[in-house]
Amino acid sequence: MDTKNKSIGNGGSDAEKIKIKMALSGIFRRRKKGDEELPKTNSVPPQSPLNKAKVNSGGATIMKKEKRQSRFNVTENQELEMLPVLRDAAPDDREELFVQKIRQCCVLFDFATDPLSDLKGKEIKRAALQEMVEYVTQQKGAITETIYCEAVNMFAVNLFRTLPPSSNPNGAEFDPEEDEPTLEAAWSHLQLVYELFLRVLEAPDFQPNVAKRYIDQKFVLQLLDLFDSEDPRERDLLKTTLHRIYGKFLGLRAFIRKQINNVFYRFIYETEHHNGIAELLEILGSIINGFALPLKEEHKVFLLRVLMPLHKVKSLSVYHPQLAYCVVQFLEKDPSLTQPVMRSLLKYWPKTHSPKEVMFLNELEEILDVIEPAEFQKVMLPLFRQLAKCVSSPHFQVAERALYYWNNEYVMSLVSENAAEILPIMFPSLYRNSKSHWNKTIHGLIYNALKLFMEMNQKLFDECTQQYRQERQKEREREHLRQELWSKVEILASRKPEYEIVHSRNCNINDMITSPDPDDEISLDNLDKEALEIKKARNSTKPLIRRKSELPQDQYTMRALSDHKRADEFLVTPPDVNKC
Repeated sequence: MDTKNKSIGNGGSDAEKIKIKMALSGIFRRRKKGDEELPKTNSVPPQSPLNKAKVNSGGATIMKKEKRQSRFNVTENQELEMLPVLRDAAPDDREELFVQKIRQCCVLFDFATDPLSDLKGKEIKRAALQEMVEYVTQQKGAITETIYCEAVNMFAVNLFRTLPPSSNPNGAEFDPEEDEPTLEAAWSHLQLVYELFLRVLEAPDFQPNVAKRYIDQKFVLQLLDLFDSEDPRERDLLKTTLHRIYGKFLGLRAFIRKQINNVFYRFIYETEHHNGIAELLEILGSIINGFALPLKEEHKVFLLRVLMPLHKVKSLSVYHPQLAYCVVQFLEKDPSLTQPVMRSLLKYWPKTHSPKEVMFLNELEEILDVIEPAEFQKVMLPLFRQLAKCVSSPHFQVAERALYYWNNEYVMSLVSENAAEILPIMFPSLYRNSKSHWNKTIHGLIYNALKLFMEMNQKLFDECTQQYRQERQKEREREHLRQELWSKVEILASRKPEYEIVHSRNCNINDMITSPDPDDEISLDNLDKEALEIKKARNSTKPLIRRKSELPQDQYTMRALSDHKRADEFLVTPPDVNKC
C-alpha cells in the first residue's frame, strides 16, 4: 500500500499538497537571527562581559549615585622620594633598588575621601609600579629569591582590603544591563599592582617551589574574597591571576577547587548575591577542560551538587553562558552523566519566568549537540514532554525557541531514529497550536515541524492523527455528558425560588465569544494565504528585542570600562592536568 497517499484530511492527495506547498514557502526553516550559541567542542570558556550597559545617546542629565569605596588602611605622614631608574643602576645594585621600590609601593594613599591629596606621592608610586612592570617583563633574571617575600607582601598590602557593602538592596538582583557597577577609586594603582603580580607569575625564571612559601592557602582565600568586588575590571584581572596560580602551584589545586565550591554553596543556599560567579565559572570551565579521564568522584559530585543547583538562582542570566559551558564540558568528558544532568535540569525548570525558560532551552540544545544516541534514548521521554509544554507556551519566545530545535540536523536525526516514541508525545501540542496559537510566526514553525514528522514516517503520522481525533471525540462526548448532567441540575434548581436571581447574574456566560475549535484540520487550501500573511507580519530587518527603560549612564564609568584592557583574551587549560 502506498502510504504517501494518506493524509491528514479526507482527500487522498492532501499529504502531497502540504509537502509541495510547504517546500515552496520558504518561511519555516528560518534560524533565529542573533541567536547566541555557546562555544562548541574544545573551545575556550565564554568571557564574562565587562559591561552590557547601553550608553544613553540622548542629552539626559547624568544622575550621580552614592559611591561606596573599599576601606584601605591609608599610610599617614609618609612622603615618597623618587628613586633612581632601574636600568641606570649598576647590575649589582638593581636587586636592592628593586626591593626599595617594592617597599615604597607598600604606602597606601587616600583616593576616596580626598582624591587631590598627596598628588606627588601618588605619581611617584604609579611611576614606580609602571617601571617595575616593564623591568620584570623585559629583564631576564629579575625575580630572585629575595624578591619573592617582598613582592608578595606588597601585593597583599595593596590588594587585600575590606570591600564596600553592596550598592543594591538586600535581595535585589544586579542587572548588568541597567545597574552601574561601583568602580574602585584607587584603580590607577591597583591595576598596576595586578599587572606586576601577573608579570611575576608569568616570568620565565619564576620558581613555584620558592614562591609557595608565601603564596599559600591563606593568600588564596584572601584572593577569593576579592571576587565579590563590584568593579568588573578588578574581577577580570583576579580571574587571570587565580588561573595562573592554579596552573603554577599543583599543591594548591584541590584547595582552590574546594574553596570555589564553598563560594558557590554560600551563594546558592545563603546569600544569593555574589558579583564574581561568572568569573569563577570561567576559571572552572578551563579547569574542567583539562580533567583527566576517568573523572574522579569528586568532580561528579561537584557537577551534580554545585553546578546544577546554580540553575535555580534568580540571577542566572548574569552567569548562564559560563555555567552552560561547564556543564557541556562535563558531558563531553563523561557521557554517562547525561541522564542525571538532564534530570536535574528538568527538576529546576522555571515555571513562571519565561526569559529564564529560554535560557534553559538554549542550554538544552547545547547538551543535545553533544549527546550520545544511547544516552538520548534514556532521557527522550521526559525531555520531549517538557518540549511539548514549551511549544504550547503562550509566551511566543518560549514556543519559538522550542520549535527551533527542528532546525537542528543532529537533533532531528536522533528524533527520526526514535520517532515512534517521540511523535505521539509531540503531535497533540503541535496539532492543537497550529491554529489556536495567537502568534502567526509560531504557526509557520509548527507547520515546519509537522512537515518534518510527516516526512520521517507517513504511516505513524497518520496513526497519530487518527488517535488524536479519537481522543478529541471522546473529550467532546465527555463534555456533552457533563453538559447534560448540568442541565438536569439546572432543571432541579429552577424549582427553587432563588433561581431567577442567580440566573440573571450569570446570564453573561452564554454571551462569551467562542474560540476556534482547535480540532479543526489544517486548511490546505488556505496554506498559501497563511504563508503570505506570515511573511508580511514578520519584519526580518527589525527583529523583536526586549526593550528596557533607558536610564542615564555615568559617562566616567562607561569610559573606564571601555578603556580596560584584558590580561588575556581567554583562559587556557592549565598544564599538568593529569594531577588535578
